This record gives sequence, structure tokens and C-alpha cells, in this order.
Amino acid sequence: MPTPMRDIARILREHDDIAVLSHENPDGDAVGSAAALGHILARLGKRFVLANASPLPGQFSWMDIPGPWTTAMPAVYGYAVALDCGDGPRLGALEKAVDPTRLCVIDHHLGNPGFGAVNWVDTAASSTGEMVAALADELGVPLDGGLGECLYVAMVTDTGDFSFSSTRPETLELAARILRAGLDLGQTNARLRNQWSLSRIRLWSEVMGGMTLHSGGVIGSIAISRETMARTGTSVEDCDGLVNWVLRVRGVRAAVAVRELPDGRIKFSLRSVGDVDVQRVAASFGGGGHKNASGGSLDGPLAAAEATLAAAVGASLGV
Repeated sequence: MPTPMRDIARILREHDDIAVLSHENPDGDAVGSAAALGHILARLGKRFVLANASPLPGQFSWMDIPGPWTTAMPAVYGYAVALDCGDGPRLGALEKAVDPTRLCVIDHHLGNPGFGAVNWVDTAASSTGEMVAALADELGVPLDGGLGECLYVAMVTDTGDFSFSSTRPETLELAARILRAGLDLGQTNARLRNQWSLSRIRLWSEVMGGMTLHSGGVIGSIAISRETMARTGTSVEDCDGLVNWVLRVRGVRAAVAVRELPDGRIKFSLRSVGDVDVQRVAASFGGGGHKNASGGSLDGPLAAAEATLAAAVGASLGV
């Protein structure tokens, strides 16, 4: 019986010159799933390009990336595959160069509008990497070597080290398969985790020290200004994961992080635990994501955006 996953597998078998895309400012799932698909294509003997509107983040430079990571869309390609993109604009500057009639979408975000010709969206999957593993199985490619490493990075980063509620029995069973296939867990985790600079430590110290609690301590918020980033010598990459630590405060059920963009708009990230649905809050501001992890952008200034989002989360909680 045809399914979007099998349709994508057929396209990859029958076509060549594949453009492998993922969302701008890529996180571990975007990098891991894109690189994993590159490994699959390499084993199938296909020509491909890994393209992203943003350079490869330095924290993932140690990974076994199966080819150059380019910030330009190839002038000629057969099909494109967009991974971990909740919608077309998440492709950033590459969106306008993509022909939607030759685009396959592999994603796990709620609210994905299905912006490709073939759309495989599984909101139950813990990560896009988990879906790429299923595609590898469909194509008969074993989950060893660099492929296994990239899949593991995708899963472990998008599940908070397998601690988020999106972690399913199937997720842990897949991780076990990758370990049995030869992944060096200790070495991989050391490379993945031990990437911080002193500048990043200083940024986190300052931002976390300025945390504000709202609604009787149920909501925590942090703000990252351009001035703070310039003074600490940090980049967008250094902000990755900051919002998750707000949830470490006893009693906090939802976390808000806001960061100033160069154009004056505000990038926001929302996190929650249990049944607290922050995806609905993000969607009300034009964003999206998952029940416990969502984001988007809105107008500034920074302090006003922080207060607006904290109030919106509080209203959703009824506090």
C-alpha cells in the first residue's frame, strides 16, 4: 500500500542529484537527519548536495558529514528533500530556489501545512532522525557507521537526552539498534556535549541570572539581548538549549526565552513539561512546533515581547 514514506523511497531509488535541505540555524535534529539522509544516498550510489541557509554550526563540526555543507541551492537538481522544516519559510533564503513540484517533506512538527509534492509528516515521531531511520530500513540500508552516528545525534538532541515526553519505546529501541550496530556511545556523547566555550559559559551565567518568574513561579522567562551577545562575544549557536534550563527551577511548568534579532524582531522559544501545551501559544503568534517545545517570532522590543509571551502562556494555563 502506497504511503508518503514509500513514495519518497521510490523517488530516491529512481532519481539522482538530490538536494538535501534542512531548516536555517539548524539544531541537532536538522543536522543529524540531513547528514543521515546524505549517508543513505551515498550508499545508494546517488549524487547529492547538503544545502542549508546557515553554515554548519561549529558544535556539530566533528560529525561524519558525508560531503560539503553548502549555503547555496544547487542550480540543477532532480528532487529536493526538506527535513525537519515545519513550513517553507523555515528554509530561509533557500525557499525561493526550491521547486515545490519536486520537493519531498520529511518532518514531525505539529501544524506542518504540507508544502511539498510529497509530504511525510509524523507528529508522533520523537525526531526527524527517527523518521529517516525508517526510510533507511525501507531502502535496505543498515544503521551503522556515520549513518548511525548522525541518527543518534538527531534523536538524542531532539528528545533532551531521551527525557522529553516525545520519547517513545520505539525511540529507545532504535537507539539500541544503533548501539548494537557499533556506535561508540561514550565517545559520541563526549564529542556532542563537550563543545562549550568560556564565552558561552559567561552568556549563560548572565542570562540565567536574570531569569524572571511569573504567575506564582509556574512560568520562568529569560531574555537575550544583542548587547549581551556582543559583550560576551557569543553567537546564535551559543544560545541553543538555554530555554530548557529554565525548567530546572522547582515549580516551573513552562519556560519562555526571547532573543533579539538583527532586524529588531524577537525570536522566541517555549518549553513545557507534562500536559502544558505551548504549541498552541506559539501558533497564536504565527509560530509552531510541538506540544512541549515550540517557537516563532514577534515584534519587539525585547522586554515587551517577554511580558507578552509570559502572559499568553499564563492565560493558557489559567493562572
